[in-house]
Amino acid sequence: MLSGDRSLGEVERAVRARVGDLPVRPEQMAAVAGIYRAAAAVRQHFENSVLRGADLTWTGFVVLWVVWIGGERETRKVAEEAGISKGTLTGVARTLQNRGLLERRAHPTDRRLALLSLTPEGERLMARLFPEFHDEEVFVTGGLNDDEALDLAELLRRIVAQVERRGAERRLELLDGRDPPPRRSGRRPKGAGAL
Repeated sequence: MLSGDRSLGEVERAVRARVGDLPVRPEQMAAVAGIYRAAAAVRQHFENSVLRGADLTWTGFVVLWVVWIGGERETRKVAEEAGISKGTLTGVARTLQNRGLLERRAHPTDRRLALLSLTPEGERLMARLFPEFHDEEVFVTGGLNDDEALDLAELLRRIVAQVERRGAERRLELLDGRDPPPRRSGRRPKGAGAL
């Protein structure tokens, strides 16, 4: 998962040099590295092109997309469909609300829940932005014919299904049945010394 100025071939050679005789499956390593690099490249392209003009991040667009396509949604469902945590959704939704694109209201039957919907301004933005966004989807997949694009989509669905179906079981196996430690932000606790 190295990046920077190195080509994919250079990275693959560096990995082989580093792992030496370890029993690795290079095809699977290449597939995961390719997914990571492709996702990062696509996201960066979208954020630096079509989304920049709308002053949106990838995550902000995805949240708007989920609500635009699905209509008013409970926040838990929006987070799940957008592939983000509820905590991340809280910050993104607040930003979109402050911009007048998203509206939050209490659930009518369960006050502990909140619903998100697009404002009229959010609806107009998505109606204008989606055709531009789709043009970039066509651009980034321009090296594939229609059948290859469908094959790629199916292969990626299979990877997602594998993780969704067996990921929790695999994580428990790796943790030997223990609960996972709490997530850390990557920041050191105050007072922690250098490593």
